[in-house]
Amino acid sequence: MGFPTGYPDILIPKPFVHILTLLAFIRNQILIFFRYLGFHEFLQQDIVWPDPPPEFQSISALLIQEILPVVKFSDMEEPAAETCAVCLYKFEADEEIRRLTNCCHIFHKGCLDRWMGYDQRTCPMCRTPFIPYDMQSTFNERLWLASGIPEFHSQYPHITSF
Repeated sequence: MGFPTGYPDILIPKPFVHILTLLAFIRNQILIFFRYLGFHEFLQQDIVWPDPPPEFQSISALLIQEILPVVKFSDMEEPAAETCAVCLYKFEADEEIRRLTNCCHIFHKGCLDRWMGYDQRTCPMCRTPFIPYDMQSTFNERLWLASGIPEFHSQYPHITSF
């Protein structure tokens, strides 16, 4: 009785494994050949994120962008990281970055702004909210005022966050 001590291995036919190994070897040889010929920039294409539709500009994203500071990477005393976790490129000295106040992670300004453009309100790495807890009520009030529904908060004062 009880749990079995081991599970049977999945049996993959050896010819299939050999064919996959051979295909991987051929692929690597082709990549080396293309790099030798000078096609390395063609093989390393940048990741292109689709831009959010221009007619949709999130009010919360604009407010968060106003709150989060923008600094140059060279002005930081002790950077938390050397690369941006969104695009995986190293930070250059003259690049503008945003440092999140809650979790202290840093990102390229453009990378984090694009993340916010998709109506994301949390850190891409640890999912900590962008807005500190003590600023949440002020942020919500500004968001309600910007939405054009000023009497909503007076009708429902018990709603402090969403």
